[in-house]
Amino acid sequence: MSLVELIAQADERGLAASGLACLDRCVPLLGGDDELLRPLWASLSDTGDGDWSAGLEAARGKLAGSADAAEDEAAALARRMLDAAPAALDADGVRVWADACSVASLQIHRLLDPAADDAPLDACREGRTEGMPPLVAAELRRQVTVLEVLAGHGTAGLRRALEVSVEGRRVLRAVVSRRARVKR
Repeated sequence: MSLVELIAQADERGLAASGLACLDRCVPLLGGDDELLRPLWASLSDTGDGDWSAGLEAARGKLAGSADAAEDEAAALARRMLDAAPAALDADGVRVWADACSVASLQIHRLLDPAADDAPLDACREGRTEGMPPLVAAELRRQVTVLEVLAGHGTAGLRRALEVSVEGRRVLRAVVSRRARVKR
């Protein structure tokens, strides 16, 4: 099933986790630490150990001044993901946000991939992946995995979704670090 189809079929929790996972993987661009979005992940569990809107406001507050005014395009896209996150987890708002996060995250990975191409991201999201740069292909796989795990296991899949996100965050952090060294 393509990423577009998975997003179309996901429930509110799956959509929120999908958007959150995309944002979580891109937090290194904003200077955020690994624990910044944990309260949001906790709010998606069955126990509801957290308040989505309170966690969202706390994350926004911690990242309010984290980047300079001249942030690059990748960081600007990550900031837009955070700023656009809905305060309430209603189906329509979360679906729009999750879809936008998917596109933004793929675009970020394309911007940071030295082997980037000009293939339309919509084609990749619909399953036409031939010739995709490696960093973008890996991000697409992570997005699909998160949605499949949540569709198949519900809240029990949140741990695996978080693990996939952490792995992607480490990869992106390494890419950002390498890019900073090259710029010096």
